Amino acid sequence: MPTETFEFQVEARQLLQMMIHSIYSNKDVFLRELISNASDALDKLRIESLRDDSLDADVSDLHVEIEPDREARTLTVRDNGVGMSREEVVELIGTIAKSGTAELLSRLREAKDESTAEGLIGQFGVGFYSSFMVADEVTLVTRKAGESEGTRWSSTGEGGYTVETVADAPQGTAVILRLKPEDAEDQLFDYTSPWKIREIVKRYSDFITWPVRMAPEAPAAEDTETAEAATPEGEEGAEGEKPAASAPPEPETLNSMKALWARSRDEVSDEEYHELYKHISHDWTDPLETIQLRAEGTFEYQSLLFLPARAPHDLFSQANRRGVQLYVKRVFIMDDCEALVPEYLRFVKGVVDAQDLSLNVSREILQQDRQIQLMRRRLVKKVLSTVKEMMTKREENYATFWREFGRVVKEGLLNDPDNKDAILKICSFASTGDKERLVTLAQYVERMKEGQKHIYYMTGESRTAVENSPHLEAFEAKGLEVLILTDPVDEVWVGAVPEFEGKELRSIAQGEAELDTEEEEGEEAKAEKERRREEFAELLTWLGERLTDEVKEVRLTSRLTVSPACVVTDAGDVTPALQSLYRAMGQELPESKRILELNPEHALVAALRKAHAADPAAPALGETAELLYGSALLAEGSQLADPARFARLLNERLERGL
Repeated sequence: MPTETFEFQVEARQLLQMMIHSIYSNKDVFLRELISNASDALDKLRIESLRDDSLDADVSDLHVEIEPDREARTLTVRDNGVGMSREEVVELIGTIAKSGTAELLSRLREAKDESTAEGLIGQFGVGFYSSFMVADEVTLVTRKAGESEGTRWSSTGEGGYTVETVADAPQGTAVILRLKPEDAEDQLFDYTSPWKIREIVKRYSDFITWPVRMAPEAPAAEDTETAEAATPEGEEGAEGEKPAASAPPEPETLNSMKALWARSRDEVSDEEYHELYKHISHDWTDPLETIQLRAEGTFEYQSLLFLPARAPHDLFSQANRRGVQLYVKRVFIMDDCEALVPEYLRFVKGVVDAQDLSLNVSREILQQDRQIQLMRRRLVKKVLSTVKEMMTKREENYATFWREFGRVVKEGLLNDPDNKDAILKICSFASTGDKERLVTLAQYVERMKEGQKHIYYMTGESRTAVENSPHLEAFEAKGLEVLILTDPVDEVWVGAVPEFEGKELRSIAQGEAELDTEEEEGEEAKAEKERRREEFAELLTWLGERLTDEVKEVRLTSRLTVSPACVVTDAGDVTPALQSLYRAMGQELPESKRILELNPEHALVAALRKAHAADPAAPALGETAELLYGSALLAEGSQLADPARFARLLNERLERGL
């Protein structure tokens, strides 16, 4: 059949021009695409040979071979796979992205950065055409397994392409690239360089099932002449023989073919898993846990995830790179696939290898892909269940994990409502009930006092600050355990998690101090409380008016046993710590006044009531009110609005006392 010439369609020509004159810096992906196509061809031949015993095809040494030729400026990628017929070449290679070319062009033009544009190259079936980013001419020679004649396709990427029949083509497909000149402005690397080829294959195609070999470079002409000149004509070696020609060097296999995630756990040593973790995470300590997950059925994928033993230095940095490596049929797609891992699990490292995704899908497409979302849900559940298992079976590992990553995991209580309960079950906290060990919510509930209805907690800057807070006094006196929450995220998530296993979470520094034991008190105790309220009513009203700029209310409390007063946040109001947190993020919240609570059993409060009853207009009463409120703020670690005035009033009062 004679050579035929075809013209590219307008949209196809535009697309090729974008490839040829590409400004994308990462042109290396062209080799990944060609190796991926070759691997698919080998897979198809293996399947066809199993289906059809009469297929005349050699399957004894299936492989991909890369042949660089520096002198000729060519790079050849060949396989001995299933190959293509002439009709298939015209249909599959001769037509660029039969559907969706216009959409691809639009997406490429709108791409905001190089990584997005790079991710679109193979998405619409045009990965083969990425070769034009580095080549002036591309030739494809192929013969379908079982057929006697082959086909040659050739194009410079300008106006069209030619297709002709060839008689001597080997089984499989060879793609020959006539590379751009080495000094071309947009040619960043020499793709005939063995080190560059090794680097690309190692990065993108290391786990391809089939061996990827690189043919040794042919010696330059002058090297051959020099070698021949080294042995004078007619000179013989031992026993009268001419020196034997040295054996040609063997092709070098560039990829490991060790996809650890595709092998069962008993086939892989811990050392091999650890080496893979170190390779992909750049962390030279062994991982804390290795998690393997395999899904089969309508949508197949395999994953191998790792929980690190220590937090990276940039865990809380905006520049932190998160996500796992994404492969499709062992072909590397992207390093940090954020769509597969939520932000609160950003420390998880590993590999996910899917069978049915398009090669080179963009990050934007991944965010919306249904299969990606299904994988993400499975991966999250597996990670959380592994941590839960660590809590009971590998307690030391769990303690290390929570120390390093607990603050991050608790972020999931805010942004992953579907897994909120699972996250709560793996959280652990400091507690007044145990000075040495952390406590889980399940453990807290198990050792709650009889009749206790709430899970009590208090937030603060440190354990010491919380333990010295006056808010704890009555709870400690009654033997009620209080969780101590000191991470900044604790201020936020407690407002989003109202209960655990039917037990309400309640702050001891917010709202009324309704201790559960009070609910069981008799009528006599209730009557005594009412009498106290009436007894202190005038003082409370006066203090409320005196401190009207600082507090919204003054009331008696049962939460204090030693201190005279404390300041609490009203139920539903934003705490000062949370206001500071939002302010640090550039978000201003409206200021809300707090509540001053008095301990009617304290001598100072009792004396203040008597002094007010005797002379409500006495100047010293106003100073005492300011000092009482200021000392309550200092006791909880808050800042005074006017420290200098507080210090002056205190010094004057001390002086008069002496």
